[in-house]
Amino acid sequence: MDILGISAFYHDSAAVLLRDGRLVAAAQEERFSRRKHDADLPVQAMRWCLAAGGQPARLDGVAFYDKPLLKLHRLLSTHIAEAPRGMAAVQAALPAFLRRKLWVPLLIEEALDDLGVTAPPPFFPEHHLSHAASAFFPSPFPRAAVLTADGVGEWACSAIGRGEDHHLELQVEQRFPHSLGLLYTAFTTFCGFAANDGEYKLMGLAPFGEPRFVPAIREHLVDLKEDGSFRLNLACFSFHRGLTMTSPGFARLFGGPPRAPEGPLTRRELDLACSVQAVTEEILLRCARHARALTGERRLCLAGGVALNCVANGRLLREGPFDDLWVQPAAGDAGGALGAAMLAWHTLAGQPREAGRYAMRGALLGPGFSDAEIGTFLAAEGRPARRLPTDRWAPAIAALLAAGKVVALFDGRMEFGPRALGSRSILADPRRPEMQSLLNRKVKLREGFRPFAPAVLAEHATEHFELDRPSPYMLLVARVRGWQPPAGPQGDDPGARLRALCSPLPAITHVDGSARVQTVDAGEHPRLHALLCAFAQATGCPVLVNTSFNLRDEPIVCTPADAVRTFLRSEIDALVLGDHLLLREEQPMALGPGAWLPPSPWDWGRWSGTAGVGA
Repeated sequence: MDILGISAFYHDSAAVLLRDGRLVAAAQEERFSRRKHDADLPVQAMRWCLAAGGQPARLDGVAFYDKPLLKLHRLLSTHIAEAPRGMAAVQAALPAFLRRKLWVPLLIEEALDDLGVTAPPPFFPEHHLSHAASAFFPSPFPRAAVLTADGVGEWACSAIGRGEDHHLELQVEQRFPHSLGLLYTAFTTFCGFAANDGEYKLMGLAPFGEPRFVPAIREHLVDLKEDGSFRLNLACFSFHRGLTMTSPGFARLFGGPPRAPEGPLTRRELDLACSVQAVTEEILLRCARHARALTGERRLCLAGGVALNCVANGRLLREGPFDDLWVQPAAGDAGGALGAAMLAWHTLAGQPREAGRYAMRGALLGPGFSDAEIGTFLAAEGRPARRLPTDRWAPAIAALLAAGKVVALFDGRMEFGPRALGSRSILADPRRPEMQSLLNRKVKLREGFRPFAPAVLAEHATEHFELDRPSPYMLLVARVRGWQPPAGPQGDDPGARLRALCSPLPAITHVDGSARVQTVDAGEHPRLHALLCAFAQATGCPVLVNTSFNLRDEPIVCTPADAVRTFLRSEIDALVLGDHLLLREEQPMALGPGAWLPPSPWDWGRWSGTAGVGA
């Protein structure tokens, strides 16, 4: 029984294929189109998922992650209620509904027809039910409370429910416009970052500030109740009636106009980030306590864009009322495609569920390329490369890393979700104090305050981090053992403050001594585990810097062509494509950071069909 799950038309569209309830393939459209956060119908991702499933001629079910008609009802109701001020937002949003969002069943049917597949009419669960299903059904828990939070679905902005076996029910919800996700996004845009993209930058900026605006937020913006529900002071916002997130009242409350994008960061932005992060964590803690009291469950599953706030997740684990928690690695809208498909399997089809640790398959669910395919590509491109024997693969890469080289790793199937987990990663030595600055300036081409995450052997994680459980998806923050804050008064320059801290792993230690940890298990990711073992044998350190293989404002690489292009446009020292090693100094054309390269004939169009399916 084949079920295709789809999310589209807001951001991070994706497709997922289930076969008899087993997750066969999942991918985001941005990885194929190369447009970050691509929201279009994920036709290329659908094509690849179907190819990965052996190109079935007929699907037994198609599930779309929300109800477009109910979204239109919310849009018209809320914005027209704010007339005449709300009409600009209606005029901006309505064409998209009339052109695409009202015709989702027809658009899906036409796309599948073009792909040579027939299917029954789509199933449309509600948005937060899809999020909840993506959190609970693939989790290792037979029963659990579920908490979802994001900007907005149809009407719900967050929800609490309970799952047991193959049953899932939402019990309470917080409704638009009183949204935790939109509150965080309002501060994101006010601090000069992009909505639906810069929230993780705000989270990374927060430890540099002080929570001095928390009283103002609590007094003037958020009326917070004990159960985690709240009401926003809508006079300070404009997302419910206009085309911006905040109103002039918001600017008056926080001492002036928003920061211009790419403008200098001031003490105000540092403290705003810290303050809204603190308020967000408090809201989530109260929601978690309410979920525990409401459901009686001892374990919690999380999804929705807010669940990507790994700092809040770490605090939920340390201070919350639950014994354990599990976060969907594709917690945002991309994961809604997975939740919708699983609802069709478990709820509509009534199929049983087996909770298991490896249900998500390590999130390694996208395209992978065989060494034969990679070899053909390299030969056609005239790229000099060395073939690494199996027994030398990990030691050879570890030797480069131990020598201070930055290595891009393209190996196996691509990750599903926003985190690189060792298949499309840039790796480096975390012991080197200069590495954090070097990676931001010369490789990632991004803001200097941004932290990097560690990948650590699961069996050695507790030796280096204050973490007592697995964190395979890089969604928990924990303190680095042996970290010490810098001595003396600290200025407002984030880069200088990072350089002043003392840590045994300075390249992955944030200014507050924290790190977003990925624990690597031999069963889920054997090649990355072997590489970490080889690095530990060479250096005594079982930890590596692990950041996503992409440049600023670009999606993570998908194909060998994407990988080589990104390699040449950065200052990465070496690229590993499967068993092939490319050294920068041996390449006939290695360009400077951010340089433009023309499209390759080996971009995704050349790889379509069955390419990328079997690695």
